[in-house]
Amino acid sequence: MGTETKVIVPDIGYFSGVEVIEILVKAGDQISVDQSLVTLESDKATMEIPSPYAGEVTQVAIKLGDKINEGDLLLTMLTEQPVAEAEPAAETPPAPAAEEIEVAQAPAPVPVEGARPERLPGEKLPQHPPVLVRPSDVPEHKAHASPSVRRFARELGVNLLLVKGSGHKGRVLKDDIQNFVKHALSEGGVVPQLSGGLTLPGIPEVDFSRFGEIDVQPLSRIKKLSGNHLSACWLNIPHVTQFDEADITELEAFRQQQKDIAAKKEIRLTFMPFLMKACVAALQEMPWFNSSLSADKESLVYKRYFHIGVAVDTPNGLVVPVIRDVDKKGVYELATELTEVSARAREGKLSPADLQGGCFSISSLGGIGGTAFTPIVNAPEVAILGVSRSAMKPVWNGSEFVPSLMLPLSLSYDHRVIDGAQAARFTTYLAGLLGDIRRLLL
Repeated sequence: MGTETKVIVPDIGYFSGVEVIEILVKAGDQISVDQSLVTLESDKATMEIPSPYAGEVTQVAIKLGDKINEGDLLLTMLTEQPVAEAEPAAETPPAPAAEEIEVAQAPAPVPVEGARPERLPGEKLPQHPPVLVRPSDVPEHKAHASPSVRRFARELGVNLLLVKGSGHKGRVLKDDIQNFVKHALSEGGVVPQLSGGLTLPGIPEVDFSRFGEIDVQPLSRIKKLSGNHLSACWLNIPHVTQFDEADITELEAFRQQQKDIAAKKEIRLTFMPFLMKACVAALQEMPWFNSSLSADKESLVYKRYFHIGVAVDTPNGLVVPVIRDVDKKGVYELATELTEVSARAREGKLSPADLQGGCFSISSLGGIGGTAFTPIVNAPEVAILGVSRSAMKPVWNGSEFVPSLMLPLSLSYDHRVIDGAQAARFTTYLAGLLGDIRRLLL
C-alpha cells in the first residue's frame, strides 16, 4: 500500500497568480519522477511543473484556467515509497521556459518524453481532421504550445506554425500534431514545412528594478540605427575571422620621421593613411575582397573603385564615414581628409553621402588597446579589417631574436564569398606591404 502524498506548487520565482493552461495527468495515471504534471503560463513565460515523486495519481486538485501560486495543492498521489525516502525533486525550482517562440525549420531531433494526456479527464478527442494551414496564411505571432509538445513536434519534424491548436486558448496539443501528421501523410505523403527560413527567438523582458536601483537612459539615434544594421549583418552573413600580425617597425619609424614635415603643413599624420593605402593595394591584388553579392546571391559584383570606410568613435556611438578614391590620393591628402571627416562625425554633421558607397571597412582600436577582436562585416561589403594596439615583440629572423613592433590584424569576412585560404593570403599580403611600404611603389 502506497503512502498518500500531496504535491504542491514549488518555488516558481517571483511569479504569482499563474494560469493553468494544461493538465498533463489524470486520476489513475502512473507517473514517474520528473514527469510533467501541469503547464503554467504567466505573461512572460511558460513552464511545466515536474513530479517530485513516482506513483499513482488519486486526485487532481486544479482545473484549466485556475490561477495558482507557490504552495497551492496540485494533486494527491500514492507514492511507491515513503515520502521521506523519495527523491526531493520538488525542492529544485523548475526553470521557466524562455518566452515562447517557434522556429521555421526543425532543429536536431530531441528525445520525446513518455506519452501523457493533453486534455482534461473525460474530455473527448477531436473527431475532425486537423486544419492544414498554408504558409502564406501563417500568422506572424508565435505558436502556443507547451515545451513537451514542442519537443514532440521537433521529433516528428512538424512546424507548429502550420498546426491549428484545439486546446485551451487555441493551444497546440500532442493530439493535434499526431492528427496533423496523419492527415498530411494521407493527403500527399509529405509533412508540409514553412518556406521562409528561420524565425529567431526573442529575449524575455526582465524587470531589473526587482534586483536593485536602476537608471534608464534612451539609446542614441546612431546606436539604434547601427544596432539594427549590425544585427542584420551578423544574422545574414556567415562570419569567419582570420588573425595575423604585421611587422610595422620600419613603417612606424618612417611615419615618425615624416610627422614634423606633416605638422609644418598642419597635417596630423597618423598610421591610418598608410594602412588604407596598403589595403587598397591588397584589394587590387585580390579583387573578390572588393566585391558584393548580387541581390539574388547568384553572382558577384566587382567594384572598380576603392572607397574605404573608417570606423570613428563618437560620443553618440560608432559611425563609419567613407573615404572615396583612396587609390588616387596620397598619404598627406588622406590624412587631411581623415581629420576633417572625423571631426564632422564627432560633431554629428555627417551627411548620408558620407556614409555610403564603401567597398571595404577598417576598424582600429589601436589607440585604446586590446590584442584582437572580431569585427562585424559591414554589408553589402564582404570583409572588414580590425587592427589592435601594436606591441614590441621578439621576432626570430633566422639567426637571432630582434625587437619588432607587431600590429595585430583581425580580418572578418563573408564565407559565402571568401574562403579561409583566400583570407590567409590577404592578411599575409597585407602584412608584407606594411612590413616594407616601398612595395607600394612597385
